[in-house]
Amino acid sequence: MRKYSYIKLFKGLIFGAFTIFMVGCNDYLDITPPSQISPESYLWDEAHLAAYTINYYVDDKEYNEGRDDKGGRLPSHYGSGGESFYFNDLATDNETTRGSSNKYVPGVWTVGATGGDWNFYNINALNYYLQTVVPRYEAGEISGNTTNVSHYVGEGYFLRAHEYFFRLRKIGDFPIIKETLPDDQEALTAASKRQPRNEVARFILEDLDKAIGLLKDNPDGGKVRITRKAALLLKARVALFEATWLKYHAGTPMVPNGPGWPGADKDYNSSYEFPSGSLDGEIEYFLTEAMNASKEVADAVGLVSNSEVIQESESQAVNDYYNMFATPDPSSYGEVLMYRNYSVDLGRAHSYNHYIYHGAQKGYTHQMEHTFLMQNGLPVYAAGSGYQGDDHIQDTKIDRDWRWRLFMKAPGEVKAFKNIATPETFEMAPVVYSSDGKYSTSTGYMLGKGYALDYNMQLLGQDITAPVIFRAAEAYLIYIEACYVKNGSVDSKADTYWRALRSRAGVDEDYNKTIAATDMSQEALYDWGAYSHGSLVDATLYNIRRERRCELIGEGQRYYDLIRWRAMDQLNGFQIEGCKIWGPMKDDYAAGLLLADQADEKKNTTSSPALSEYLRPYQIVQANNNYYNGLNFTEAHYLEPIAIKHFLNTASDGETISTSPIYQNPGWPIVAGQGAEQ
Repeated sequence: MRKYSYIKLFKGLIFGAFTIFMVGCNDYLDITPPSQISPESYLWDEAHLAAYTINYYVDDKEYNEGRDDKGGRLPSHYGSGGESFYFNDLATDNETTRGSSNKYVPGVWTVGATGGDWNFYNINALNYYLQTVVPRYEAGEISGNTTNVSHYVGEGYFLRAHEYFFRLRKIGDFPIIKETLPDDQEALTAASKRQPRNEVARFILEDLDKAIGLLKDNPDGGKVRITRKAALLLKARVALFEATWLKYHAGTPMVPNGPGWPGADKDYNSSYEFPSGSLDGEIEYFLTEAMNASKEVADAVGLVSNSEVIQESESQAVNDYYNMFATPDPSSYGEVLMYRNYSVDLGRAHSYNHYIYHGAQKGYTHQMEHTFLMQNGLPVYAAGSGYQGDDHIQDTKIDRDWRWRLFMKAPGEVKAFKNIATPETFEMAPVVYSSDGKYSTSTGYMLGKGYALDYNMQLLGQDITAPVIFRAAEAYLIYIEACYVKNGSVDSKADTYWRALRSRAGVDEDYNKTIAATDMSQEALYDWGAYSHGSLVDATLYNIRRERRCELIGEGQRYYDLIRWRAMDQLNGFQIEGCKIWGPMKDDYAAGLLLADQADEKKNTTSSPALSEYLRPYQIVQANNNYYNGLNFTEAHYLEPIAIKHFLNTASDGETISTSPIYQNPGWPIVAGQGAEQ
């Protein structure tokens, strides 16, 4: 098939060269000049460019095993272990396993001696690509179709921007390096100077503007390759992220020139001035960029339709909204801007559906369930909402937002009906007690986004269901939020976009009805996004955040939303919950399956009804359990620490950390094995 041709080309043309290229990186910036690739013979042809950039699409588990350069690559499903970027919402208030993340245990997450996300492997390789091909492109020296050559140059800018956005979200202030550097200590040390995070964000937008000017929306390979609209959406995503980070973290050391900002202690940043003249000017700049880029996508691309059918047989009407996430080839869905493709024949299949078919010891939370509106637009707690309660999991779907009905798998529903003689159904008593991680659900609310209805996709290592990594609905959400944060009101375009999203979800389009019925004291119980900087936000902004949470359910963006909103300051022993296991649902289980309060707690299969009617996945066994007493957060954890190795490598004598141009992130010590300030 044509859409796989570049993978074949990559394997045959440059895999060996890149294997050599990525070995033995310099200790200072973790980079080395790519001298093994001869510029005299390479990157002069369209096919060379196409193969080089697609190498930086790769993000499969086998390729990444043991590597440090994987983080910034395009998201995907991974190999036979069933891992997926759809699981990136785990360890938030949306989804969980039976455990969580050390981010929520101050003192347990510690500074590393080595490793972390301070590395430049891919950045260096993409710098080499751009500094080589851009002059040749501008001189008209690259052979092939001119439009295609332009597109592949644009891919280089997009991929470098994507890498830098990953570092921005993880580390914040970061060196801006635009070219490969000599293997020289002085040059590499000087290049280690951290630039203020807003400057990094501006650099990312500059790269994306260049990409937007070069990319096509119908490249050879279609939506499997980066498209112009995908670049516009990424630009809007970056701009909104930085605008809201600066807004909600203002007055803290997490923002350049804020009190205690560690950059001020280095002479190269000590007199830093914002390009726009002020922090407020920076926030407005990024919000405007977010609005302009998202509007271009949202105005051009409509949403796929929701037939309001949970399809369980071939004879039923299909549902494009559901199927968009559950097919090997979503290219025909206009809303999809880019997706990742797979092939059993090429050895690039995964096992995502195999694991979620059984539960994968994962699940949506009670907090996630409670956030979805009723179809009449009312919150579940409002008078007249019609909420049927949560005594049984299937009850939570009655007259509910279709995003919950479609993308959460309930007891009794058909698992798959294609390529299976006798379809199975989900157990009426969800398996919450199995010690085998694959054959249980951590909460009872089973994950369903990207869940294929074809049984063949459930076979281990045979799944070719395509994850959608950029889609237009996000542009609608970005514009709505940026507009309200910037102007304090919902303009006519935001109104149109918001109504379109709610209409597709089968919810009353009148969002003002929802806002009027919103009780923030109730929302605070279930949604971390009800807060910024420890205070409740207003009902309109909250409902904009609610829309985003519900629309992007299971798509791996929740944690990054929470950190940019500064929405975890208030966490102090927060308990994640699942279904109401100790309500009437307990009668669905055979005797001896639900065990709590056992003399030997290792025999517990569920949490105690004395704690809550709702299953508490972190409170089943207390011994050696960092999460038993709930989730906590400290300011430093909004950013990751930089490992000690990088300070030592750039110190003037290799030992005195204070002589390094690098500074540690706020609240983190420069001592390996120690946690952040609390």
